Amino acid sequence: MAQNEQKQRALKILEESMIGTLATVDNNKPHSRYMTFFHEDFTLHTATSKKTHKTEEVKANPNAHILIGYEGEGFGDEYLEIEGKISESDDDSLKEKVWNDKLKGWFDGPNDPDLIILTIQPTHVRLMNTKGEEPQTIEV
Repeated sequence: MAQNEQKQRALKILEESMIGTLATVDNNKPHSRYMTFFHEDFTLHTATSKKTHKTEEVKANPNAHILIGYEGEGFGDEYLEIEGKISESDDDSLKEKVWNDKLKGWFDGPNDPDLIILTIQPTHVRLMNTKGEEPQTIEV
């Protein structure tokens, strides 16, 4: 499969899948949770509260692993494995860009003082489970 085709398939997964798992490191052990992701090309953003353990974990170790795209149908369900570095952003324009009504259960709005955006800059992306093909590394 050509690199451009792999990249387009990976971006399609990011367009169609907003929910994935975010794994961070806590006391040298993985800690995973489901998150809602927004993307700009392969850079991912997710909203969280400044009061969560995630922010402490990210400060101690910014490495992250994300699984996104698997629909539960089994063999042939393409998904992405993304390794990256997390940074925190308090940028108002990014909060506005990420904000949507689904976040109302946790925050009062994009100006909520507890809202922070975690940005994951990928260092390694793999397209997985492509109907019998080997995992494909995506250059980002």
